[in-house]
Amino acid sequence: MAKVWKLGNDIDTDIIIPTQFLAMKTVEDMKQYAFYPLRPELPGVIKAGDVIVAGKNFGCGSSREQAPEIIKALGVKCVIAKSFARIFYRNSFNNGLLLIENSELPEVCNEGDDINIDLKLQEMRLGDKTYSIPAIPEDLLKILEAGGLVSYMKELNRKRKEQEKGE
Repeated sequence: MAKVWKLGNDIDTDIIIPTQFLAMKTVEDMKQYAFYPLRPELPGVIKAGDVIVAGKNFGCGSSREQAPEIIKALGVKCVIAKSFARIFYRNSFNNGLLLIENSELPEVCNEGDDINIDLKLQEMRLGDKTYSIPAIPEDLLKILEAGGLVSYMKELNRKRKEQEKGE
């Protein structure tokens, strides 16, 4: 079970990580300022495995990769929203952060609710109600399982080299 943290519509990358904190050396340094303009307390209360639920257009704005990296560094299991900005969507999967589009759940859940997400069954359970998870393409699932695109490509290249040696 994961705890829900609820946000609204149009959460842009400047809210996820404001520009003035991008000069810090690492994502670990930056993560304490996640959502600073909107909910400065959030990094201190999110626990590993928690879920962010938001409205439409999550991740809009500039295409900074630090935004999904910081959400992942906070320990967030996934972000569920009505819709995502396309660049943020791809940056998230590339960085190993699961995103789920669902138009119903953000309307009915409350902050603090417990949610269970099962990718194998392609469903989310909130209370006694079940919501479907749209099929995630196999290549994106492999990237998620590897922890991100860089890790996935390293593993893929390692396997190819082993295969070439065996031929």
